[in-house]
Amino acid sequence: MTQRFANKVVLITGGSSGIGAATAKRLAAEGGMAVICGRRQQPLEEVVAEIRAQGGKADWVIADVSDEAAVNAAVAETVKRHGRLDILINNAATVVWAMIEGSSTADWNACLQGSLSSVYFGTRAVLPQMKKQGGGAIVNISSVCGLLGSPGMGAYGAAKAGMISFSQVAALEGAADNIRVNVVIPGIVMTPPTAAVMADEKAVTASARAVPLRRIGKPEELAAAILFLASDDASYITGTTLTVDGGKTCELNTGAADFS
Repeated sequence: MTQRFANKVVLITGGSSGIGAATAKRLAAEGGMAVICGRRQQPLEEVVAEIRAQGGKADWVIADVSDEAAVNAAVAETVKRHGRLDILINNAATVVWAMIEGSSTADWNACLQGSLSSVYFGTRAVLPQMKKQGGGAIVNISSVCGLLGSPGMGAYGAAKAGMISFSQVAALEGAADNIRVNVVIPGIVMTPPTAAVMADEKAVTASARAVPLRRIGKPEELAAAILFLASDDASYITGTTLTVDGGKTCELNTGAADFS
């Protein structure tokens, strides 16, 4: 495997499972130092141990990304331990399913704080260090819920849509200092939260059938897209979005077509 991330220090929020963990493992396999961030120590330690067992470099820091001070501390600790910070991957999110009429202000605030304000906190915290180093890359993980409406996902969808706009502004503001900011937009991916809502194999099959590629995505497939945008392979790409959804959001489904 190539060593695209040799000598790079990368902070990944929400790194203890799913897309975050897959990204950390792939990053370490390509020579990077993967610093994963989350709220609970044990799952972070398990991912780090797995990476180290494969000969990769990894570390962890504890932080609740909805807490501004905790995010600042995690960034500072990463720089203190490793001397630099080249890439930030804002992957952590808070999801609350609630129809608008039955939702609470607490639901709304939790989603916005954990899925949008967290990205603002992280981006703001890393910019001075990246400027000092002569550049860097930020990849923010949005969702197809930020592109299209989905009942029960009003707060989450608003947060993920807001992330796209925020990332465009951050890309413009960071460009003069060689700091690139891009967005990856996942569709349905088989992560622990996805698996938890799949009642049985029938539900998995039905969900897969709704995707043009006829399957649910793998965390490793999202990791590949994330690391492309984070790497020097994407050195002339900033302010853009990369949708990784098996073709779902490009389809106008009238209910009459059968391509089987």
